[in-house]
Amino acid sequence: MLKRCCETNKYRHNKYNEENQYLNLLDDILATCNNQEGRNGKTLSIFGSTMHFTLEHNKIPIMTTKKVAWKTCLRELLWFIKGDTNNKHLKEKNVHIWDENGSRQFLDGRGLSKFMEDDLGPIYGFQWRHYNAKYIDCNSDYSNKGIDQLKEVIECLKDPEKRNSRRMIITAWNPCQLDIMALPPCHIFMQFNVTNNNKLSCAMYQRSNDEACGTCFNIASYCFLTHLLAKHCDLEPYEFLYYKGNCHIYEEHIDNIKMQLQREPFEFPTLEIINKREHIEDYVETDFVVTNYKHHEAIKYIMKP
Repeated sequence: MLKRCCETNKYRHNKYNEENQYLNLLDDILATCNNQEGRNGKTLSIFGSTMHFTLEHNKIPIMTTKKVAWKTCLRELLWFIKGDTNNKHLKEKNVHIWDENGSRQFLDGRGLSKFMEDDLGPIYGFQWRHYNAKYIDCNSDYSNKGIDQLKEVIECLKDPEKRNSRRMIITAWNPCQLDIMALPPCHIFMQFNVTNNNKLSCAMYQRSNDEACGTCFNIASYCFLTHLLAKHCDLEPYEFLYYKGNCHIYEEHIDNIKMQLQREPFEFPTLEIINKREHIEDYVETDFVVTNYKHHEAIKYIMKP
């Protein structure tokens, strides 16, 4: 039985720092009596949470109470944007967050023995760029197949007559193809909104939130994406709204979470995207310059596959 592991600490010294939304959520989960044993371990969890981060003045909310490997996060995002589903391409860039899910053992356990190792199936990027196209394997050419949701959003954002649309939505949740994904998506739905005809916001809903390993990555990734779309479409980044379903902490992460909660957050860094490319998939890591990222030491959390 998991037990309450720390007292809540809602009134932090630097209470106006936006990172406290995340720290207070960790407090709330640790204070809960909702013990669950799920697919891959014992957790404490709550259902439902919201966070709100400003992106104005080039702010990028990369959490500071532990060092976040933001370059790894960015490399994964650029891989999503290309519609890529081959984990070997991430490994070539020293990104290993999908290695367990792309292993032979894991794929076979999902009934995906027909896929070669590191073929992740029609996950995030495939749905963003080729929604519901017939999936063959990670090496096939899917050009002009399926629905390019990202392209459709970009076309709206670039058009002053269309950018006030309430239909600028991208979903990664495709019930028709969940069974051939190495892992069903956790962050499943995003909507974009333009205020005053030039300020771009993104709202994202995530069904399942690993608060130790995933949340900091997810925040950084969608804020990088919002900054990128603003740059690409000649808009100003404005805000990121984060809606969360099942928020959980695994039993083996609790001690390190308690340590992280003792740390005072720093101010967030800033982001400059130094080039504007012709196509959204043309951007590269060196186009992104993060400045003044001050952080505490890294905390090693073992990710649950």
